Amino acid sequence: MAYVPGAALLAALVVGCSAGTGTDGSAADSRPGGPTASPAAPAGKYRTLPDPCRSVAHSTLKDLLPGVAELPEDQQEKAYAGTASVTYDTDRRVGCTWKAEAPDSSRSLSLDFERVVSYDTSVSDDDRADEVYGKKEAAAHLPSSASDSPSDSPSDSPSVSPSDSPSSSAPSDEETDGETDGKSGDGATGDLQPRVLDNLGDAAFLDDLLIQAGSTAQHRTVSVVFRTSNVIVTVQYTEQPALSTEIPDSKELQEKAHALARKLVDKFSE
Repeated sequence: MAYVPGAALLAALVVGCSAGTGTDGSAADSRPGGPTASPAAPAGKYRTLPDPCRSVAHSTLKDLLPGVAELPEDQQEKAYAGTASVTYDTDRRVGCTWKAEAPDSSRSLSLDFERVVSYDTSVSDDDRADEVYGKKEAAAHLPSSASDSPSDSPSDSPSVSPSDSPSSSAPSDEETDGETDGKSGDGATGDLQPRVLDNLGDAAFLDDLLIQAGSTAQHRTVSVVFRTSNVIVTVQYTEQPALSTEIPDSKELQEKAHALARKLVDKFSE
């Protein structure tokens, strides 16, 4: 009988400790001003990407790639279908390329859709996409006036004399062995200079690159890059004339690339 009170006392102490621990934990959790989890930054508008090879209507491709109309019907269908880019995650990046040969020139069109996802809970997908877009714009080395005063109107574009030509301009930073990358080049003056574009997605710019390698024909590539929410779209339209003495026309390539970019913005908004 002498051991019973001791056992009862030990049991009471154990119960008391357990009860005290539960009370203290509850009080700490419910204490005003205690630590709470920060809400995650909002996800981007787009969770998937459309098929780029199906994003351009046949009528538009016919205009952009005039050489396809000269092919037999079965080859036309294949040319209009395009070639999908090889990617490892089609929810994050997809692309498509079209090519056409004509007697006077060859043309190609490529699309690249990139869906940006932020893995930092304090940075939204849109903000992260804006950072990625900003790096692309910086890498294009647009004229400073174009970046400082975003506009695609002729009055706000840098003024260039029609007499200016690639031969009279200073070498660009992108000159490499035997190959010259000329910004805009002959025919790309005034409002045709590389520039920031207004009213195209959330942000956009146009680049115009004239390239000549050795004695071969010069080819011009016009790129239009825009961001819509957390997706970055790149349109590249290239022409290479059959004759080395001919220079691709900036105005035509820019107008067609820009028009396609506007159609793609509308498609993403659907």
